Amino acid sequence: MNWDQIEGNWKEFKGKAVANWGKLTEDELDRVQGRRTELAGLLQQKYGKTREEAEKEIDAWMARH
Repeated sequence: MNWDQIEGNWKEFKGKAVANWGKLTEDELDRVQGRRTELAGLLQQKYGKTREEAEKEIDAWMARH
């Protein structure tokens, strides 16, 4: 799966993102609107990750869905 598919179906994947990253709220994910860079920034902010760690985590999440 590629990011364009996730972005296009963000409403579906938003629930999966909440399940994966429990510190993220639905409101925050609504603001992300499927934008990968926004999601990475949110993971950095909420989880104290580096940009590289956040990107790797997003890649792993994508691979599972």
